[in-house]
Amino acid sequence: MYNSLTRIQNVFGFFTTVAFVVAALIAASDFTAPRTPSASIKPTNVQVVKGRPHYYSTKKEEYAIIKFSLDADLSSLFTWNTKQLFVYVTAEWPAPPAGADNMNQTNKAVIWDTIITSPSADHLANIGPIALKKLRKSAAGKSIDPSRGKLSLKNQKPKYQITHPTGKIAETDDVTLHVNYNVQPWVGILTWNQNFDFGRWKKLSDGVSNGFELPALKKKKDGEKKSEVKL
Repeated sequence: MYNSLTRIQNVFGFFTTVAFVVAALIAASDFTAPRTPSASIKPTNVQVVKGRPHYYSTKKEEYAIIKFSLDADLSSLFTWNTKQLFVYVTAEWPAPPAGADNMNQTNKAVIWDTIITSPSADHLANIGPIALKKLRKSAAGKSIDPSRGKLSLKNQKPKYQITHPTGKIAETDDVTLHVNYNVQPWVGILTWNQNFDFGRWKKLSDGVSNGFELPALKKKKDGEKKSEVKL
């Protein structure tokens, strides 16, 4: 009963119980910190091009390139338990009805994303050594740097183009841009942008652009095959 193996098991069991309780308290502490994220986004330039959207594409198809301006204040999402924040912009538009099962479907495509690390997670940032050195210097002595959650992008180029399985996307109507985020803590659950208020956590204020239409693809003329709309 009191041999060495039993004592080791008892100590290990006590340690894991304490560790679990401490982790649960840390995760629960996030609910006491208010979250008031806000964002505004609008498209600035929309193009529809016919070609190969990716280097590995085997055929030409229509794809959209959407530039946008974004102003966001996500600083309240950074607490001492925040590891990093994943921010991404999606373009969404309703699918054309093709039957009763297709009435509520929505097309969604990510056009841009970024990862914002907290000072304690700067070593995880996927950037070059010079940029990493500047990042660490700007946060020297800080455990939390809420200023990193403030974004101001003007006429930002997208990282990804929009395509469709049919190969056609021109003249798509009622397209909107949406700002999304994912908070990744050191301990606790992953949380995404909310559609409703939950305690001290408020839903994302605004974060959706006005609807717009993708331009028509111009007919081939003088070697050109693209259409552009400035908004």
